[in-house]
Amino acid sequence: MSCSFPWGSFCFFLVVLCLPDSNISTSSHGCFVEERTALMDIGSSLTRSNGTAPRSWGRGDDCCLWERVNCSNITGRVSHLYFSNLYDSNEVLDAHGHSFWRFDTTVFSSFPELQFLDLSMNNATFQSWDVFESLRNLRELDLSSNRLNGSIPSLFSLPRLEHLSLSQNLFEGSIPVTPSSNITSALKTFNFSMNNLSGEFSFFWLRNLTKLQKIDVSGNANLVVAVNFPSWSPSFQLKVLVLSGCNLDKNIVREPIFLRTQHQLEVLDLSNNSLSGSMPNWLFTEQATLVYLNLGNNSLTGSLGPIWYPQMNLQAISLPMNRISGHLPANISSVFPNMSFLDVSSNTISGEIPSSLCNITRMEYLDLSNNSLSGELPNCLLTEYPILTTLKVSNNKLGGPIFGGTNHLSIKHALYLDGNKFEGTLPRYLTADFDAHGTLDLHDNNLSGAIPNCMTALELDFFIVSHNSLSGHIVPFSFFNSSTVMALDLSHNQFNGNIEWVQYLGESKYLSLGSNKFEGQISPSLCQLQSLRILDFSHNSLSGPLPSCIGNLSFVQNPVGIPLWSLLCENHFRYPIFDYIGCYEERGFSFRTKGNIYIYKHNFINWMSGIDLSANMLSGQIPRELGNLGHIKALNLSYNFFAGPIPATFASMSSVESLDLSHNKLSGAIPWQLTRLSSLSVFSVMYNNLSGCIPNSGQFGSFDMDSYQGNNLLHPASEGSECAPSSGHSLPDDGDGKGNDPILYAVTAASFVVTFWITFAFTSFRM
Repeated sequence: MSCSFPWGSFCFFLVVLCLPDSNISTSSHGCFVEERTALMDIGSSLTRSNGTAPRSWGRGDDCCLWERVNCSNITGRVSHLYFSNLYDSNEVLDAHGHSFWRFDTTVFSSFPELQFLDLSMNNATFQSWDVFESLRNLRELDLSSNRLNGSIPSLFSLPRLEHLSLSQNLFEGSIPVTPSSNITSALKTFNFSMNNLSGEFSFFWLRNLTKLQKIDVSGNANLVVAVNFPSWSPSFQLKVLVLSGCNLDKNIVREPIFLRTQHQLEVLDLSNNSLSGSMPNWLFTEQATLVYLNLGNNSLTGSLGPIWYPQMNLQAISLPMNRISGHLPANISSVFPNMSFLDVSSNTISGEIPSSLCNITRMEYLDLSNNSLSGELPNCLLTEYPILTTLKVSNNKLGGPIFGGTNHLSIKHALYLDGNKFEGTLPRYLTADFDAHGTLDLHDNNLSGAIPNCMTALELDFFIVSHNSLSGHIVPFSFFNSSTVMALDLSHNQFNGNIEWVQYLGESKYLSLGSNKFEGQISPSLCQLQSLRILDFSHNSLSGPLPSCIGNLSFVQNPVGIPLWSLLCENHFRYPIFDYIGCYEERGFSFRTKGNIYIYKHNFINWMSGIDLSANMLSGQIPRELGNLGHIKALNLSYNFFAGPIPATFASMSSVESLDLSHNKLSGAIPWQLTRLSSLSVFSVMYNNLSGCIPNSGQFGSFDMDSYQGNNLLHPASEGSECAPSSGHSLPDDGDGKGNDPILYAVTAASFVVTFWITFAFTSFRM
């Protein structure tokens, strides 16, 4: 073929490509040397920070074939770097215990044609942002979930930048957008959520961004967001607007000037903003494109309806913690035929649950809890939902037979019927489709009878039936697959018999049997439960000595393995829209200690630990081995028949905050060593037979005399003196009962009763 017009230019191009020294050719190994070198520098940086570079890096010279790297088919230059979650080390910690990766951004100067950079989820820190000004071809930049701090850098001027995410970092100050800002017209999405931003952010400053589709500045409580401007019609049509937890214009719903200009919204999240006004049912138009609507944790009134047009696109509605009243729409399946997620919890909705809910075949998550719903629960919700993972109707006025008399539950993950008036007995041959981490919460109802022996088919991690009238003996292995039960709460019932069966709960972290009629001795087999964090046997008729091996239980604050609460954050949803929902399930725990009941959120079980054996008939000496419980925060042995001295070894319980030994038959002195317990805030040894001096140093200087009443031979330390032995006195061995140094600690407020229940908290409600 001759090189005549029009082929001349093309032939010249081919010749140039073949020249070995051509500036536009790739290296002889298919990868530019400076780019390969830069990638190896990044790998070395990972190694220095105790991370690990991808295995393929350094294998062969063509870096375009390495993991997490893409190159242009035309120039051979690196165009895409997928570094998300590349750094996974927890070995290098800062002063706050966080791991981090000191990333040298200057390496990016070696990638002049870089179009896509994802460095998210690396706990990275930057020393300089200057190099980003040279990345003129960058179209997408994701630096979310790192430890970047300071002011947000000026990235808006990058001429081709379309997508920018700096969410979940430590940025402070204002968003660098003003009326005079030179913002690239290419910008389509930006996400600055979950930082510490402040100042004013006005949508009016974005008026010239015709391609803008997504704004997310949620989770910045001090950021003043202004959206309403009379006579202004934006040049953009948003698809995603997430303004949760901001200092948002309170009129955005009551006077929806801006919202009425947006006709293509698919995701709208205005939650956690204290907004008032009526429920904006005007959003549900015939042309509506909404897929996800979140207005939770505001002060909206009115009702969910009437809605005149079917919302064919709508998959998720979240309206918890408002003041919505009225009834659920009787035709709810007609107006929301494709609903997968519905949360109207913590409102004042009344009436019966419409059976038409069962016609919404794609429903995966349904939360109607904490309302005033009455009547019976439609059976079809329990048996005919093919993909329903979670059903919660807690704390309503529902009644009728438990489970509606059915023997099979189609729920896949969790069923919460607690806080109602359900009655009757548990089905003898109950089966369910629970997954590996199932939850069944029936507490605070009117259930009676025994727990059937034939429940082993249930796959449950959490089983809660407290505050009912259940009775009878507990038969070993009657609890489903008992070796995997993580939380079991049978408290406040009328169960009887012995508790030998607890030895089979090998993975249990939370075990509450309080306020029943259990009897017999506590077997040493209890000590096989090495995962325990909370143990409550209070208010029963248990007798005999306390096994000393309990002191060998670790009660470790951060047990090896999956944290209990993290099992609740698994994504059980099958549709992409639920990426906006995140970890929706949070379990709550109530815990009585220090004289009060405290309610803690999901991570409670990871740091709280306690033992309550109060109000039984336990006797003998308190085992000195309990002093090995260095991680325990609360110990209650009150209202028993323990005798002998307070073990001086209790001085080793360095984390204990409340200690109640009251109403026993303890004798001897209060061990002076207990004054070393710097965390102790509540202490009681009332009504024992203690004698000698009351320590007055350390935390003991803050306890009033009520902690010691009923011990006629106890007396305060004389002025200017302390209750301490002479120099050289060592920690006594009180194992034989002859030591005269008992411990001083006690919970001023009666028994620390551990009760457990499960509660949902809205995703963005964070402790």
